[in-house]
Amino acid sequence: MTERTDGTTDANTGEYPAGNPGDQPAAPAPYKAPPSIAPTTPYAGPVAPRTNTLAIVALVTGFCCNIAAVITGHIALSQIKRTGEAGKGLAIAGLVLGYASIGLTAVLLVVLVFFTAAMGAFVTAVAGATSSVTSESTSGPTGQIGAAYFDEGYLLVGTGSTVVDLYIDPMCPYCGQFDIANGDTLAALVEDGSITLRLHSLTFLDEASQGSEYSTRASAALTCEASINPESTLDYLAALFANQPTEGTTGLSDDELVALSDGGSSIAECVTGEQYHAWSQQNTDAALTGPIPGAEIASIQGTPTVLIDGVQYDGPIGDPQALADAILGVTS
Repeated sequence: MTERTDGTTDANTGEYPAGNPGDQPAAPAPYKAPPSIAPTTPYAGPVAPRTNTLAIVALVTGFCCNIAAVITGHIALSQIKRTGEAGKGLAIAGLVLGYASIGLTAVLLVVLVFFTAAMGAFVTAVAGATSSVTSESTSGPTGQIGAAYFDEGYLLVGTGSTVVDLYIDPMCPYCGQFDIANGDTLAALVEDGSITLRLHSLTFLDEASQGSEYSTRASAALTCEASINPESTLDYLAALFANQPTEGTTGLSDDELVALSDGGSSIAECVTGEQYHAWSQQNTDAALTGPIPGAEIASIQGTPTVLIDGVQYDGPIGDPQALADAILGVTS
């Protein structure tokens, strides 16, 4: 090393220049690694339990499928009790909905059963009533009751050998004139045994009574009188024409028709029950379309029409003597 005049040494020698020891630099401190810092995990709080799947299913099906809601609800409660899962409230809600729906369905079924039974009884009753009306309108009552001969289609009084058939309509004004003129004569011939009088009360003038069907009601009332009080048949016929309403009106009421009877038994139930309406209309159809059994004419063309042993009377309707002569002439 080359010594310099300032007391330092050449850098190439690696020596420090002479001087005080204190002037020498201190040795560097050994390296120490920094203390390790343990990693910390962030605090996330308690973890919520998982919701039971079947509890959700129970709640959803509670709105649409009650059986499924009840089944899944019970299974869900069992699983929740075992696993601690959430969803107990959902399962209970599903059970409530399911059982409520089942109860409502049961109530509706009971109501439906009773409604069906009631409707069945109603339909049966209506069908029975319809069948009864249809049967009556088709065949009518049968046999004989009092002076009413239902199979033959007329009301019969008297037992004489000469048969007089009288076709009338209770609202026909000419029939009223005929009865006023000839009613007593016919009653006398019945009384003395000269004739058998067969009455045919028709209903074709129903259309002239403003919808009240007066001809049908009056004809049926006459039949009620003949069947219940046969001895008063001609008296009731006379009362009908004595109180005959004007054509085109509604005619007498049912109560007024009942009041015309002076027989021993009331005809009220028979009249108000419309017992012989269909039979009277059936007789009208038979008379207007024919044939007329044992008569020279094929059908009835108008009223009044009188047949004497099947032969039509063409004399004046207001001359009782002419009618009597025609009847007695046939018998002589």
